[in-house]
Amino acid sequence: MARPRTPQPPVHLTSARMLDIVGGELRDPGDLLIEGDRITGVSPTSVPHDAIEIDLGDVTLLPGLMDMEVNLVMGGPNHSNPLIPVQEDPALRTLRAAVNARRTLQAGFTTVRNLGLFVQTGGLLLDVALMKAIDMGWLEGPRIVPAGHAISPTGGHLDPTMFQAFAPHVLPLTVEEGVANGVAEVRKAVRYQIKYGARVIKVSASGGVMSHTGPAGARQYSTEELEAIVDEAHRAGLKVAAHCHGDEAIRVAVETGIDCIEHGSLMSDETMDLFIARGTFLVATTYLADGMDVSHAAPELQAKAAEVFPRARETISKAIRRGARIACGTDAPAIPHGRNARELIALVNRGMTPLQALRAATTVSAELIDVSDRGRLEEGLLADIIAVPGDPLSDISVTESVRFVMKGGQIYRREESD
Repeated sequence: MARPRTPQPPVHLTSARMLDIVGGELRDPGDLLIEGDRITGVSPTSVPHDAIEIDLGDVTLLPGLMDMEVNLVMGGPNHSNPLIPVQEDPALRTLRAAVNARRTLQAGFTTVRNLGLFVQTGGLLLDVALMKAIDMGWLEGPRIVPAGHAISPTGGHLDPTMFQAFAPHVLPLTVEEGVANGVAEVRKAVRYQIKYGARVIKVSASGGVMSHTGPAGARQYSTEELEAIVDEAHRAGLKVAAHCHGDEAIRVAVETGIDCIEHGSLMSDETMDLFIARGTFLVATTYLADGMDVSHAAPELQAKAAEVFPRARETISKAIRRGARIACGTDAPAIPHGRNARELIALVNRGMTPLQALRAATTVSAELIDVSDRGRLEEGLLADIIAVPGDPLSDISVTESVRFVMKGGQIYRREESD
């Protein structure tokens, strides 16, 4: 439960413009009434006498943005932290996550999916703990949909020993920490995440680019194992997200009922037909193909990136043209936390209109996480509101220059307009 807040006066928030994300047009001026944690008026005809007036000036109000793939417990804002997995403990990772969460919120992303721990924690679900601390008002950060530990086979992409090719018995993970083989173990692993607070299940369905797992597209779980994972999650009312690059792995994932594919880099036309027909979501993480620094990676990993990234750009452009359901996700810290808006720019570069990119980070993401209380500036919805300079429908890059952030009626960032 969130910590009760002292009642605050209503807030009357005005600006030069606001975006009707559903209608796809800017309204002039921006005019919202906020009471408690909700929007209670859009262009209200009357304002309570005790309302606090906040005029943000020449900016555009937008719904709070959403990132459907982050890992807040890993990485830093600029990759400068020298620590490696064998030097970190769960306490340090959680403190790091708090810093990354605040940076993400300051960037205008008010909701995220923390999509799968793949670090040794002794079975603790650090992202669930972070979600609770934020919800109780102890820390500043976005609303979090936590996955707990990612489910991966031994030697799979999300087995952390594969990122630095550790020797045997270094950094072993338990079934509870997500490394699971066979139907019985994957069921146990999923049940453990659900028991301790996961709200989505993440699975490694194919190889990856930055791990020593062989080809990025190779399947990593059998059909029976994936069916068991989906069965456990869906019976508990949770969706399943799959790290997946390869065509065969994507097709099997879709056929077994996985709800969301992360990356989708090597999807064929035939698999995309099935993908679209089933209404599966795609979190494209397409800025990785432009901005991920692989210069310090092992030569064989750089070679995989050189092969996969160009094909990934083509696949995402094709998926956009064909109308796939694409939600915004960055895979931060593969790109630094706080630079999440670069994914929107990349989506536009792949062929989306700025409006489509903004919907990917608002209404489509809200649909993916099964919420109807955010993603739009409408009466009755959560007061998750940001402001950017200029016109985001003509220049999506203004989303990198967030001037104002409100989450649940609380102001977390406010800069004066030029």
